[in-house]
Amino acid sequence: VQLQASGGGLVRAGGSLKLSCAASGSIFSFNVMGWYRQAPGNQRELVATITSSGRTNYTDSVKGRFTISRDNARGIVYLQMNSLKPEDTAVYHCNLRRLGSTADAGYWGQGTLVTVSS
Repeated sequence: VQLQASGGGLVRAGGSLKLSCAASGSIFSFNVMGWYRQAPGNQRELVATITSSGRTNYTDSVKGRFTISRDNARGIVYLQMNSLKPEDTAVYHCNLRRLGSTADAGYWGQGTLVTVSS
């Protein structure tokens, strides 16, 4: 299983970015895709997850601003980020795991840097 993330960059506060992560390999039994982020000096935190049936979960700080979606046929998960804030600056990692397991028991992408300037 491999995950390839893209879409990070530099944006001003209030702007938008869309992250993509394409999964390849034997991914059929891994039905939860998600995004996590880690800012300098901070621990990694959950941003959002989505199951193969479309059930979503968001951390409180991004609710109403970020939208996670997926294309099951293509094995791609997206993260649309609107109204970005400087505190959203972090390396964003995509994750693929089985339902009921932890993120660390799954697979990780290489990370894509999002920088939000004030």
